[in-house]
Amino acid sequence: MSKMDYFKAKLEATISPMDFMQAAKAEPDKFLVVDVRNAPPHIMKEKIAGATHIPLMNLSDRLAELPKDKTIVVYCWETWCNMAAHAAVILLENGYDVLELSGGIAAWKAVGFNVEAIG
Repeated sequence: MSKMDYFKAKLEATISPMDFMQAAKAEPDKFLVVDVRNAPPHIMKEKIAGATHIPLMNLSDRLAELPKDKTIVVYCWETWCNMAAHAAVILLENGYDVLELSGGIAAWKAVGFNVEAIG
């Protein structure tokens, strides 16, 4: 794969928090945000506001909860975390339209977007 092909594919498969907010504002019913992080409650205290939490380890068993008529935007912790990429593969293999949120919840919080408590 050439560098050009890599970066084109990366842009096709990911969305930044700012681009997501702009797209969701234009088409609010097009997306479903899914938090795929696996962590105990004392570590995972918040999620992106409005996101559905389906841990990666449970995703395959809970696919029926996700609509196929929306673009599923998956996220995990931050750039070093690959759970969202694993989740995207599972979803793509099962016929879903998927984007990975670049930078995960860390990038989301860094730009000041809303989060909410889990639980």
